[in-house]
Amino acid sequence: MTVKRFDAGSWRESPWSRRRFDLSQFAVERVVVSEICVRVQREGDSALRELGKKFDGWAPAQGESFAVPQAKLAEAASRLELADRSALEFAAARIRDFHERQLVQPASVGSESLRLVTRPVKRAGLYAPGGRAAYPSTVLMTVIPARVAGVAEVALATPPRSDGSVTPAILAAAHIAGVDAVYRIGGAQAIAAFAYGTESVPRVDVVAGPGNIYVTLAKKEVFGSVGVDGIAGPTEIALVADGDARPDFVAADLAAQLEHDPLAWGVLVTDSAKLADRVEEELESLVLGLERSEIIRQAHCCVVVVDHLEEAIRIVDDFAPEHLLIVAAEGERIAARVQNAGAVFVGPYATVPLGDYTAGPNHTLPTSGAARYASPLGVQTFLKRTSVLSLNREDLKTLRDATVRLAELEGLGAHAHAVEVRLE
Repeated sequence: MTVKRFDAGSWRESPWSRRRFDLSQFAVERVVVSEICVRVQREGDSALRELGKKFDGWAPAQGESFAVPQAKLAEAASRLELADRSALEFAAARIRDFHERQLVQPASVGSESLRLVTRPVKRAGLYAPGGRAAYPSTVLMTVIPARVAGVAEVALATPPRSDGSVTPAILAAAHIAGVDAVYRIGGAQAIAAFAYGTESVPRVDVVAGPGNIYVTLAKKEVFGSVGVDGIAGPTEIALVADGDARPDFVAADLAAQLEHDPLAWGVLVTDSAKLADRVEEELESLVLGLERSEIIRQAHCCVVVVDHLEEAIRIVDDFAPEHLLIVAAEGERIAARVQNAGAVFVGPYATVPLGDYTAGPNHTLPTSGAARYASPLGVQTFLKRTSVLSLNREDLKTLRDATVRLAELEGLGAHAHAVEVRLE
């Protein structure tokens, strides 16, 4: 496969270093998504049925529900191969434990008169993709944080198969994680149904979960009517490795993320030209034997050879990757210096797939440079905060002069009057 090679200077000058997921390139898809969202908002279930037949290849008959009967979830879990169910339950326990540790703040913060109260949203709508592959791990990674946050109603949407069924592993994961309802709806129409509500799909407060470009554009379209976890681009990994890193390990981690999507990114930054050469050789050999080799070959993969790993830290911070793997003698020091990354993996055995499935931290991460300002999906995604001000007459006297002065400075006389009338 073709791997682009850079030094630090040519990397900074290259458009590859300034990659961003530019949604403007999907103008045709944006029009389609906008029309879908408008139709679902106006027509409800009738639009969902028509769009389901068109895009998912299935829709329920009139009078039949989009929802999977709740008993089918438990049935799917019971019929799942024992080793598969055990793996899902093992992962769920670790994910739950990690996310429960995020509940470190009290529900109410502040003095008796000034408080910041944290509450969960009432309803969450989560999306699990079903296009190139089904992702039961995504069900666990989205549902469990919502449940830990205390969300009262958690619904899942996922594309149905042509006969209206849902992949058993998805249903089993939904049962293990504790989903209230699973809707057989895919793509942009699923996001719109959650955002606006229909006759059979209740409107939610937050939508979360990854998906294809239509799902991503739909989340952008409905934002404001509903909260969203973020606008996700293709998956990506950056690796920082010194000359002692094993090239077969590095190649394996690049391939593991590049197999997700032809638009995925893999960037190796190293101070060893010898390692760079070996990794390219290992990757070419590895790809020959992988089922998703064509996807990997289409993805973006490059190597940046730097004079020293201090340069690597600057390059990584500017790139702000979704996943960062550090395999170097001073890995912990480098990890502490990096400011911008969705998830950081340190050491030769901290392979990213462990984070994708079983380690515990969330695998729904900021992409396309969003790690500069955004965070992984977590308990906080499903919490909201309310300020409560319980003020008496003495508080009013204390705040009066500065409040009136500022109101007058801004030309808002009624604001000043609302204060002063209480002390006349």
